[in-house]
Amino acid sequence: MLDQITPIIATYNEAPNIERVLSALSWADEVLVIDSFSDDATLELCAKFNNVRVIQNKYTGPTDQSNFGLAQDIQTEWVLSMDADYVLTPALQNEMAKLAPINSAVQGFEIGFEYLINGRALRGSLYPPRTCLYRRKSAYYRQDGHTQRVVIEGLVLALENKIQHDDRKPYSRWLASQRKYASQEAQKLTGARWQTLSWPDRLRYLGIAPLAVIPYTLLIKGLVFSGLAGLEYTWQRVIAEVYLQRARVKLKFKQQDTQ
Repeated sequence: MLDQITPIIATYNEAPNIERVLSALSWADEVLVIDSFSDDATLELCAKFNNVRVIQNKYTGPTDQSNFGLAQDIQTEWVLSMDADYVLTPALQNEMAKLAPINSAVQGFEIGFEYLINGRALRGSLYPPRTCLYRRKSAYYRQDGHTQRVVIEGLVLALENKIQHDDRKPYSRWLASQRKYASQEAQKLTGARWQTLSWPDRLRYLGIAPLAVIPYTLLIKGLVFSGLAGLEYTWQRVIAEVYLQRARVKLKFKQQDTQ
């Protein structure tokens, strides 16, 4: 089935990641990179791969960027939607190659993630599975908090193997992203009804997520056995949850001032 799949990757200043990601996609006839006018070495690294086509588009949000990618001239029925720090493992590649023929009722496949910190795989993470592989004509994206979610009409199955999430951009870049994400997630929580919230979002709504994330990641997810990488990941999640609570407080005061 690999010849029926086009990977799509959105990029902006992904020089620390993009070469590893593209090296694992040599099986694809074409890889479509939607670049938001990177000013680092991202485009130079993309040019090293003969199967990569780059289209630049002004970034107005992850949903618009993803829908823009789907609207391009793509020759395959299926697309593999990837972030620029997703590394396809050989095991997942082999599983995808064996998928055909696929029942017409199946419109997509959900894929889980193996999270890496500084190149070291963790025993677990809070990163949820995503519907990454799907028939492009049946799909579109909508906004969900700080990120985007693909909407698919039809049956979605789960694949057994995982994608590696391996982001090696500077820590300062991660912090800046978390501040931005926190504001968007705070708006999502403020406008949501309790009944529609997931359990993690309910903990965020109650304001106890920064404390709950520590025992959950270290003990339940087993990251206490992942050494320093596990501790670093746990600390990152605490920071992200603290940023979110701070953004909720700021949004609450802003709303009171406008009333």
